Amino acid sequence: MSTQAAASRPCPACDEPEFRVLFHAGDRLYRTTAEQFRILQCAQCGLIRLDPWPSREKLASYYPEDYWFAPANGAADRLEEAWRRLVISDHVEFVRKALRHAGEDGLVLDVGCGGGLFVRVLRERGIRAIGLDLSPRAAALAWRANGSPTVCGSLKQAPLPPSSCAVVTMFHVLEHLEDPAEYLDAAWRLLAPEGRLVVQTPNAACWQFLLLGENWSGLDVPRHLLNFRDRDLEYLLDCCGFEVTRRKYFSLRDNPAGLATSLAPWLDPMARRVRKVRESPAVRLCKDLLYLGLVVAALPFTLLEAACRAGSTVMLEARKKR
Repeated sequence: MSTQAAASRPCPACDEPEFRVLFHAGDRLYRTTAEQFRILQCAQCGLIRLDPWPSREKLASYYPEDYWFAPANGAADRLEEAWRRLVISDHVEFVRKALRHAGEDGLVLDVGCGGGLFVRVLRERGIRAIGLDLSPRAAALAWRANGSPTVCGSLKQAPLPPSSCAVVTMFHVLEHLEDPAEYLDAAWRLLAPEGRLVVQTPNAACWQFLLLGENWSGLDVPRHLLNFRDRDLEYLLDCCGFEVTRRKYFSLRDNPAGLATSLAPWLDPMARRVRKVRESPAVRLCKDLLYLGLVVAALPFTLLEAACRAGSTVMLEARKKR
Protein backbone atom coordinates (compact mmCIF):
# COMPACT_ATOMS: atom_id res chain seq x y z
CA MET A 1 0.00 0.00 0.00
CA SER A 2 1.65 3.22 -1.11
CA THR A 3 1.26 6.60 0.54
CA GLN A 4 -0.40 9.21 -1.67
CA ALA A 5 -1.43 12.86 -1.53
CA ALA A 6 -5.19 13.23 -1.13
CA ALA A 7 -6.95 14.48 -4.22
CA SER A 8 -10.16 15.53 -2.45
CA ARG A 9 -10.01 16.36 1.25
CA PRO A 10 -7.50 15.92 4.09
CA CYS A 11 -8.03 13.72 7.13
CA PRO A 12 -10.98 15.08 9.14
CA ALA A 13 -9.18 14.31 12.41
CA CYS A 14 -5.70 15.79 11.87
CA ASP A 15 -5.82 17.57 8.46
CA GLU A 16 -3.06 15.35 7.10
CA PRO A 17 -3.20 15.28 3.27
CA GLU A 18 -1.29 12.00 2.90
CA PHE A 19 -3.08 8.64 2.99
CA ARG A 20 -2.82 4.97 2.16
CA VAL A 21 -5.39 3.21 0.00
CA LEU A 22 -6.39 0.07 1.88
CA PHE A 23 -8.71 -1.30 -0.80
CA HIS A 24 -11.68 -0.60 -3.05
CA ALA A 25 -15.21 -1.63 -2.06
CA GLY A 26 -18.86 -1.21 -3.00
CA ASP A 27 -22.26 -1.58 -1.33
CA ARG A 28 -21.99 -5.29 -0.64
CA LEU A 29 -24.97 -5.45 1.69
CA TYR A 30 -27.89 -3.35 0.44
CA ARG A 31 -26.75 -2.64 -3.15
CA THR A 32 -28.17 0.88 -3.18
CA THR A 33 -25.46 1.89 -5.66
CA ALA A 34 -23.09 0.25 -8.13
CA GLU A 35 -20.38 2.83 -7.37
CA GLN A 36 -16.97 1.77 -6.13
CA PHE A 37 -15.25 3.60 -3.27
CA ARG A 38 -11.79 3.72 -1.82
CA ILE A 39 -11.14 3.02 1.84
CA LEU A 40 -8.33 5.33 2.92
CA GLN A 41 -6.18 5.39 6.04
CA CYS A 42 -4.58 8.63 7.20
CA ALA A 43 -0.78 8.42 6.97
CA GLN A 44 -0.42 10.35 10.23
CA CYS A 45 -3.18 9.45 12.73
CA GLY A 46 -4.44 6.25 11.08
CA LEU A 47 -8.13 7.20 10.91
CA ILE A 48 -9.94 5.22 8.20
CA ARG A 49 -12.41 6.99 5.94
CA LEU A 50 -14.51 6.69 2.80
CA ASP A 51 -13.45 8.27 -0.49
CA PRO A 52 -14.92 9.99 -2.39
CA TRP A 53 -16.74 11.75 0.44
CA PRO A 54 -20.38 11.98 -0.76
CA SER A 55 -22.53 15.10 -0.63
CA ARG A 56 -25.42 15.04 1.84
CA GLU A 57 -27.88 14.45 -0.98
CA LYS A 58 -25.80 11.60 -2.36
CA LEU A 59 -25.35 10.07 1.08
CA ALA A 60 -29.10 10.12 1.68
CA SER A 61 -29.61 8.05 -1.48
CA TYR A 62 -27.45 5.26 -0.03
CA TYR A 63 -29.99 4.62 2.74
CA PRO A 64 -32.80 2.28 1.69
CA GLU A 65 -36.40 3.25 2.41
CA ASP A 66 -36.90 0.12 4.55
CA TYR A 67 -33.74 0.64 6.62
CA TRP A 68 -35.47 -0.02 9.95
CA PHE A 69 -37.12 -3.14 11.31
CA ALA A 70 -40.91 -2.88 11.42
CA PRO A 71 -42.65 -5.66 13.36
CA ALA A 72 -45.47 -7.49 11.59
CA ASN A 73 -47.65 -10.51 12.29
CA GLY A 74 -45.86 -13.32 10.46
CA ALA A 75 -43.97 -16.09 12.25
CA ALA A 76 -40.64 -14.85 10.87
CA ASP A 77 -41.38 -11.30 12.05
CA ARG A 78 -42.33 -12.47 15.53
CA LEU A 79 -39.16 -14.54 15.71
CA GLU A 80 -37.06 -11.58 14.59
CA GLU A 81 -38.60 -9.20 17.14
CA ALA A 82 -38.09 -11.73 19.95
CA TRP A 83 -34.46 -12.09 18.87
CA ARG A 84 -33.96 -8.31 18.74
CA ARG A 85 -35.35 -7.95 22.26
CA LEU A 86 -32.98 -10.63 23.49
CA VAL A 87 -29.84 -9.23 21.88
CA ILE A 88 -30.35 -5.61 22.99
CA SER A 89 -30.46 -6.75 26.61
CA ASP A 90 -26.78 -5.99 27.14
CA HIS A 91 -27.28 -2.50 25.66
CA VAL A 92 -30.13 -1.98 28.12
CA GLU A 93 -28.00 -3.10 31.06
CA PHE A 94 -25.09 -0.91 29.96
CA VAL A 95 -27.38 2.13 29.89
CA ARG A 96 -29.02 1.25 33.21
CA LYS A 97 -25.59 1.12 34.82
CA ALA A 98 -24.65 4.45 33.23
CA LEU A 99 -27.86 5.91 34.63
CA ARG A 100 -26.91 4.72 38.12
CA HIS A 101 -23.44 6.24 37.72
CA ALA A 102 -25.00 9.56 36.69
CA GLY A 103 -27.18 9.69 39.79
CA GLU A 104 -29.34 12.18 37.93
CA ASP A 105 -33.12 12.34 37.61
CA GLY A 106 -33.29 13.14 33.92
CA LEU A 107 -34.11 11.78 30.52
CA VAL A 108 -32.38 9.10 28.54
CA LEU A 109 -32.12 10.41 24.99
CA ASP A 110 -31.45 7.75 22.34
CA VAL A 111 -29.94 9.51 19.33
CA GLY A 112 -30.47 7.71 16.03
CA CYS A 113 -33.25 5.63 17.55
CA GLY A 114 -34.43 4.11 14.26
CA GLY A 115 -37.61 2.09 14.77
CA GLY A 116 -37.67 2.87 18.50
CA LEU A 117 -37.48 -0.65 19.97
CA PHE A 118 -34.65 0.26 22.34
CA VAL A 119 -36.60 3.26 23.68
CA ARG A 120 -39.65 1.04 24.12
CA VAL A 121 -37.71 -1.54 26.13
CA LEU A 122 -36.22 1.16 28.37
CA ARG A 123 -39.66 2.61 29.03
CA GLU A 124 -41.03 -0.87 29.81
CA ARG A 125 -38.39 -0.96 32.58
CA GLY A 126 -39.60 2.32 34.05
CA ILE A 127 -36.89 4.53 32.53
CA ARG A 128 -37.90 7.92 31.13
CA ALA A 129 -36.57 7.62 27.59
CA ILE A 130 -37.23 9.35 24.29
CA GLY A 131 -35.79 8.90 20.82
CA LEU A 132 -34.38 11.27 18.24
CA ASP A 133 -33.76 10.53 14.57
CA LEU A 134 -33.02 12.58 11.46
CA SER A 135 -35.36 10.45 9.37
CA PRO A 136 -39.08 11.33 9.36
CA ARG A 137 -39.78 7.72 8.32
CA ALA A 138 -37.86 6.34 11.31
CA ALA A 139 -39.52 8.75 13.75
CA ALA A 140 -42.98 7.85 12.45
CA LEU A 141 -42.18 4.14 12.69
CA ALA A 142 -40.95 4.53 16.29
CA TRP A 143 -44.25 6.14 17.29
CA ARG A 144 -46.46 3.79 15.27
CA ALA A 145 -44.79 0.42 15.80
CA ASN A 146 -43.35 0.79 19.30
CA GLY A 147 -45.19 3.71 20.89
CA SER A 148 -41.82 5.37 21.54
CA PRO A 149 -41.89 9.17 21.94
CA THR A 150 -39.54 10.37 19.22
CA VAL A 151 -38.36 13.74 17.94
CA CYS A 152 -37.49 14.07 14.27
CA GLY A 153 -34.45 16.29 13.79
CA SER A 154 -30.76 16.84 14.39
CA LEU A 155 -29.21 16.63 17.83
CA LYS A 156 -27.73 20.08 17.22
CA GLN A 157 -31.27 21.54 17.29
CA ALA A 158 -32.89 19.10 19.73
CA PRO A 159 -35.86 20.80 21.47
CA LEU A 160 -34.55 20.05 24.96
CA PRO A 161 -33.12 22.46 27.54
CA PRO A 162 -29.43 22.33 28.50
CA SER A 163 -28.49 19.86 31.26
CA SER A 164 -31.85 18.06 30.92
CA CYS A 165 -30.51 14.58 30.12
CA ALA A 166 -29.09 12.05 32.54
CA VAL A 167 -27.83 9.84 29.69
CA VAL A 168 -27.41 10.44 25.96
CA THR A 169 -26.89 7.30 23.86
CA MET A 170 -25.50 7.06 20.32
CA PHE A 171 -25.48 3.48 19.08
CA HIS A 172 -23.92 3.29 15.60
CA VAL A 173 -24.37 6.99 14.88
CA LEU A 174 -20.96 8.70 14.83
CA GLU A 175 -19.58 6.69 11.92
CA HIS A 176 -22.41 8.01 9.71
CA LEU A 177 -21.74 11.70 10.41
CA GLU A 178 -19.73 14.21 8.39
CA ASP A 179 -18.75 16.03 11.61
CA PRO A 180 -19.26 13.77 14.65
CA ALA A 181 -17.73 16.41 16.95
CA GLU A 182 -20.82 18.58 16.39
CA TYR A 183 -23.06 15.87 17.82
CA LEU A 184 -20.72 15.26 20.76
CA ASP A 185 -20.66 18.99 21.55
CA ALA A 186 -24.47 19.03 21.45
CA ALA A 187 -24.60 16.00 23.77
CA TRP A 188 -22.22 17.74 26.19
CA ARG A 189 -24.62 20.69 26.45
CA LEU A 190 -27.67 18.47 26.96
CA LEU A 191 -26.10 16.34 29.69
CA ALA A 192 -26.52 17.16 33.36
CA PRO A 193 -23.26 17.84 35.29
CA GLU A 194 -22.92 14.17 36.30
CA GLY A 195 -24.66 12.85 33.19
CA ARG A 196 -23.24 10.07 31.06
CA LEU A 197 -22.67 9.68 27.34
CA VAL A 198 -22.89 6.16 25.89
CA VAL A 199 -21.50 5.67 22.39
CA GLN A 200 -20.97 2.56 20.29
CA THR A 201 -19.29 2.18 16.90
CA PRO A 202 -17.74 -0.64 14.90
CA ASN A 203 -14.12 -1.11 15.96
CA ALA A 204 -11.69 -1.08 13.03
CA ALA A 205 -9.01 -2.46 15.36
CA CYS A 206 -10.86 -5.79 15.53
CA TRP A 207 -9.71 -9.21 14.37
CA GLN A 208 -12.63 -9.43 11.93
CA PHE A 209 -11.36 -6.43 9.95
CA LEU A 210 -7.83 -7.81 10.01
CA LEU A 211 -9.02 -11.16 8.62
CA LEU A 212 -11.81 -10.09 6.25
CA GLY A 213 -10.67 -6.68 4.97
CA GLU A 214 -13.15 -5.12 2.56
CA ASN A 215 -15.64 -7.95 3.28
CA TRP A 216 -16.00 -6.90 6.94
CA SER A 217 -19.59 -5.77 7.41
CA GLY A 218 -18.50 -3.12 9.94
CA LEU A 219 -17.33 -0.92 7.04
CA ASP A 220 -20.90 -0.74 5.65
CA VAL A 221 -19.75 1.01 2.47
CA PRO A 222 -20.92 3.64 1.54
CA ARG A 223 -22.98 4.60 4.62
CA HIS A 224 -20.05 4.75 7.06
CA LEU A 225 -18.03 7.86 6.34
CA LEU A 226 -15.56 7.16 9.14
CA ASN A 227 -14.30 3.89 10.57
CA PHE A 228 -13.04 4.34 14.11
CA ARG A 229 -10.58 2.23 16.00
CA ASP A 230 -11.19 2.29 19.75
CA ARG A 231 -8.32 4.74 20.26
CA ASP A 232 -9.69 7.05 17.54
CA LEU A 233 -13.04 7.17 19.33
CA GLU A 234 -11.45 7.86 22.72
CA TYR A 235 -9.35 10.66 21.21
CA LEU A 236 -12.46 12.23 19.68
CA LEU A 237 -14.31 12.10 23.01
CA ASP A 238 -11.32 13.64 24.79
CA CYS A 239 -11.23 16.51 22.28
CA CYS A 240 -14.94 17.14 22.90
CA GLY A 241 -14.61 17.42 26.68
CA PHE A 242 -15.35 13.85 27.80
CA GLU A 243 -13.39 11.30 29.78
CA VAL A 244 -14.07 7.60 29.26
CA THR A 245 -15.07 5.71 32.41
CA ARG A 246 -16.05 2.30 31.01
CA ARG A 247 -15.38 0.17 27.91
CA LYS A 248 -17.09 -2.88 26.46
CA TYR A 249 -15.89 -4.79 23.41
CA PHE A 250 -18.74 -7.26 23.03
CA SER A 251 -22.30 -6.68 21.90
CA LEU A 252 -24.65 -9.64 21.69
CA ARG A 253 -26.64 -7.76 19.07
CA ASP A 254 -23.76 -6.68 16.83
CA ASN A 255 -20.59 -8.77 17.10
CA PRO A 256 -21.81 -12.29 16.18
CA ALA A 257 -24.35 -10.95 13.66
CA GLY A 258 -21.67 -8.75 12.10
CA LEU A 259 -19.45 -11.77 11.48
CA ALA A 260 -22.40 -13.77 10.11
CA THR A 261 -23.26 -10.95 7.70
CA SER A 262 -19.63 -10.61 6.62
CA LEU A 263 -19.52 -14.30 5.71
CA ALA A 264 -23.00 -14.61 4.18
CA PRO A 265 -24.49 -11.20 3.31
CA TRP A 266 -27.13 -12.94 1.17
CA LEU A 267 -28.59 -14.45 4.37
CA ASP A 268 -28.84 -11.19 6.32
CA PRO A 269 -32.57 -10.68 7.08
CA MET A 270 -32.52 -6.88 6.78
CA ALA A 271 -30.53 -6.99 3.53
CA ARG A 272 -33.03 -9.43 2.05
CA ARG A 273 -35.91 -7.20 3.08
CA VAL A 274 -34.26 -4.04 1.73
CA ARG A 275 -33.39 -5.69 -1.58
CA LYS A 276 -36.95 -7.07 -1.80
CA VAL A 277 -35.80 -10.64 -2.34
CA ARG A 278 -38.81 -12.73 -3.36
CA GLU A 279 -39.29 -15.66 -1.02
CA SER A 280 -42.24 -17.56 0.40
CA PRO A 281 -42.91 -17.41 4.16
CA ALA A 282 -41.46 -20.90 4.54
CA VAL A 283 -38.28 -20.03 2.63
CA ARG A 284 -37.93 -16.78 4.57
CA LEU A 285 -38.24 -18.60 7.87
CA CYS A 286 -35.72 -21.19 6.70
CA LYS A 287 -33.19 -18.53 5.72
CA ASP A 288 -33.71 -16.69 9.00
CA LEU A 289 -33.02 -19.90 10.92
CA LEU A 290 -29.88 -20.54 8.83
CA TYR A 291 -28.70 -17.01 9.59
CA LEU A 292 -29.45 -17.52 13.29
CA GLY A 293 -27.39 -20.72 13.21
CA LEU A 294 -24.47 -18.85 11.69
CA VAL A 295 -24.78 -16.13 14.35
CA VAL A 296 -24.69 -18.74 17.12
CA ALA A 297 -21.68 -20.42 15.49
CA ALA A 298 -19.91 -17.03 15.46
CA LEU A 299 -20.30 -16.58 19.23
CA PRO A 300 -17.08 -18.33 20.40
CA PHE A 301 -14.82 -16.37 18.05
CA THR A 302 -16.47 -13.02 18.79
CA LEU A 303 -16.31 -13.62 22.54
CA LEU A 304 -12.60 -14.44 22.24
CA GLU A 305 -11.74 -11.33 20.24
CA ALA A 306 -13.73 -9.18 22.67
CA ALA A 307 -11.91 -10.74 25.64
CA CYS A 308 -8.67 -9.67 23.95
CA ARG A 309 -10.01 -6.08 23.62
CA ALA A 310 -10.27 -6.53 19.85
CA GLY A 311 -14.04 -6.93 19.52
CA SER A 312 -15.75 -5.82 16.33
CA THR A 313 -17.63 -3.10 18.25
CA VAL A 314 -16.62 -0.84 21.11
CA MET A 315 -19.12 0.65 23.56
CA LEU A 316 -17.94 3.49 25.81
CA GLU A 317 -19.40 5.29 28.80
CA ALA A 318 -18.04 8.79 29.28
CA ARG A 319 -18.65 11.76 31.56
CA LYS A 320 -17.82 15.43 31.32
CA LYS A 321 -14.22 16.24 32.23
CA ARG A 322 -13.82 17.58 35.72
